[in-house]
Amino acid sequence: MTQFTMTAARRLVLAAFAAAAIPGLPALAHHGWSWAEGEQMTLEGTIQSISMSPPHPVLQVQDAEGVVWQVDLGNPRQTERSGFTGDTAEPGDAITVLGNRSKDPDDMHMKAVRITIDGQNYDMYPDRIQD
Repeated sequence: MTQFTMTAARRLVLAAFAAAAIPGLPALAHHGWSWAEGEQMTLEGTIQSISMSPPHPVLQVQDAEGVVWQVDLGNPRQTERSGFTGDTAEPGDAITVLGNRSKDPDDMHMKAVRITIDGQNYDMYPDRIQD
C-alpha cells in the first residue's frame, strides 16, 4: 500500500467509528442522573409492562389519572441484587415507585431508587434513597 492509501484507509476507519458513535450519544447522555431532578417523588400506579432487557430493566406504570410513566430500574445485575426479577411482578400489579423524574415536565419518565410491590421493597439504589 502507498502512503496515500494507508492514510485514506485510516481516515475511513476513523470516520466509521465516529459515525457509529454519534447515534449512541443520546443514549449515553441518558444514563446517569443528570437528566433527572434532584428531588425524589413517589409514583403510585399499576404495572402495564415489564422489560428486563439491557441496558436497564424498564417498567411502564399507569398512574391514577391514566398517565403512563416509563420507570427505569437499575442495570440488570443491580436490579437482580435488589431482589426484583422478571418473575417478581406482572402487568396489573399495584406498585409504588420512589425515584427521580425527568427534568422535562412533559416527559413522564423517572429513574427508580426503590420500588414497592405487595409491601416488599426492592432497593435499586439504597444509597440514593431520601427519607
